[in-house]
Amino acid sequence: MFKAAIVSSLTNNLSSVEIVELKRKTLKSNEVRIKIKAAAVNFPDLLMTEGLYQYKPEPPFTLGMESSGIVIEVGDDVKSFSIDDNVIVGGKTGSFAEEIVVTEDLLRLKPNALDWEQAASFTVAYLTAYVALVCRGNIESGESLLVHGAAGGVGLAAVDLGIHYGAKVIATSASSSKREFLSSYGAHHVLPDSGFKDKVKELTPSNGADIIYDPVGGDVFDESVRCIAWNGRLLVIGFTSGRIPSIGANMPLIKGFSVVGVRGGEYGRRDPEMGKKNLEAIDELASRGKLNPHIHKTYSLDNAIDALNELRNRTVIGKVCIKP
Repeated sequence: MFKAAIVSSLTNNLSSVEIVELKRKTLKSNEVRIKIKAAAVNFPDLLMTEGLYQYKPEPPFTLGMESSGIVIEVGDDVKSFSIDDNVIVGGKTGSFAEEIVVTEDLLRLKPNALDWEQAASFTVAYLTAYVALVCRGNIESGESLLVHGAAGGVGLAAVDLGIHYGAKVIATSASSSKREFLSSYGAHHVLPDSGFKDKVKELTPSNGADIIYDPVGGDVFDESVRCIAWNGRLLVIGFTSGRIPSIGANMPLIKGFSVVGVRGGEYGRRDPEMGKKNLEAIDELASRGKLNPHIHKTYSLDNAIDALNELRNRTVIGKVCIKP
């Protein structure tokens, strides 16, 4: 038996998230059992408890999209992993638990430069940022990068990668404490997340940001359209503000910019070979100590609801983890 955080039904207040004892399943020949050392909390986890995410598992299901841990059992046909390997676990569900069983294609070796919490929480955020900035945004050294929601998981990953690739990073956040953190983290300029248009134009040689990374949407998107450079790329990551914005086709025409949709995971599903290369790229950066994932707080598995609520309340800087 092992403990797990399951969603027994879909609600809008986390009332159906329960910590239960589950029976161990018998391993199939292509499966691996992992003792989980840490699991990351992501915004889609919250959405899945309400049935609002693109992927809609039928209750009951175990929460958790990503984790790290130690291999404790392997199936007869498993070739790439052995007992005691330290690994990163992917997948859409199952990581808020003491252990998880997955097929070996959902595992990668953990970079030694990352601790358990960092290893559990960097994949979704950094893959999204990498696909956005490198694959979709074609970022170049010396360009100006405006990152919205910059203190959140995917936002902070974009700040980190932007700095690594030599961009001039302008970060926005609604909270003064988060803006203070972003300055200490290395963002070149930090602004509030409203009324930023004129300051961005002032700070950028092109009279606007070359790349705008927007996981927020709503009013932030609307204002971003007013401070993007000629030939700029406005990267649509998500809509944490709750409002999906729209834009008249005349604006990209007049200002010569592109509006580019980004889905890091879908990018790899559509092109598995490129998806593999993207994961290898972020793992290689992590292995060389070039990435700096920030862990805001770690909760026990018994307090998984508190971890989810902290994410819901938008107090998190970087990522929140669960440690069984």
